[in-house]
Amino acid sequence: MINKIKPFVLSILAIGVFSNGLRSQENLKVMSYNIWNGFDWGKDTDRKSEFIDWVNTQNPNVLALQELCGYTQEKLLADAKRWGHNYAEILKTSGYSVGITSKEPIAVKEKILDDMHHGALHCKVYDIDLFIIHFSPFSHQKRREEAKIIQDKLSELSTRQNKYLVLGDFNALSPFDAHLYKNNPMLLENKRASEIEHEHVRNLLDGELEYGVLGSFLGYPLIDVVQRFTSSWDDRVSCPTQVFESEKGEGRPMNSTRIDYILSSPFLATKCVKALVLNKKETFYLSDHYPVMAEFEFTSFD
Repeated sequence: MINKIKPFVLSILAIGVFSNGLRSQENLKVMSYNIWNGFDWGKDTDRKSEFIDWVNTQNPNVLALQELCGYTQEKLLADAKRWGHNYAEILKTSGYSVGITSKEPIAVKEKILDDMHHGALHCKVYDIDLFIIHFSPFSHQKRREEAKIIQDKLSELSTRQNKYLVLGDFNALSPFDAHLYKNNPMLLENKRASEIEHEHVRNLLDGELEYGVLGSFLGYPLIDVVQRFTSSWDDRVSCPTQVFESEKGEGRPMNSTRIDYILSSPFLATKCVKALVLNKKETFYLSDHYPVMAEFEFTSFD
């Protein structure tokens, strides 16, 4: 009788430990990273090698990527395997693409290209719907249009699913950071000068910093999980990194902003145990953006 019970008990333990590719006490790590022109269209092999080594130290379960310039599905999967992910999906193979890699299978639900600047990828992995986005860097009005497209799709989804994330490079400022930008008047001056110099750049609203794009997501509602776990400006900066600085050091560039986010459904936000911008020395020179990571208590998803 004992011999009959033992295999059954072991099978139950195996299900508890290995279901969904996560051990029973392991958090689900989701990371978003803009990799800056696909490591300069694949030519910067040193930066790419350092990036892969660093990702391995972080061991995310899911990695959402922006600026996959020069990538194909096959190339992305080959790179993904180097950081322990056997699954990968890409939006497109031209221009500035987004994509995703994962330890577990990925279901592509939609490739969103119409009326989008770079496009967005809607996938499902670990029973979570993810919208990986990269909005226009030039126009707040275009970003509003892109945001509306994603929010309309969320409205259809959220009637039957309470686990979803919108993550990536929004190229937009958060109203949660408005009080912090007041400490850097040079940022606004530089943006005003840029709009005078470049006719196609219209990121200010009536000459002031614009917060409506992120505000529309927060009002959806989506939850800015990094905002919940951070308070200082230094902890929130996501772009640019140190790569453009003539004198390398630890100080933040004058035009520092937070434009990279992981926005969570209210339900998933209650399961978030950690969220941060990984903007310390290790990532100073891997890209012109810093990565954002959030950890969720996977065992309580149900």
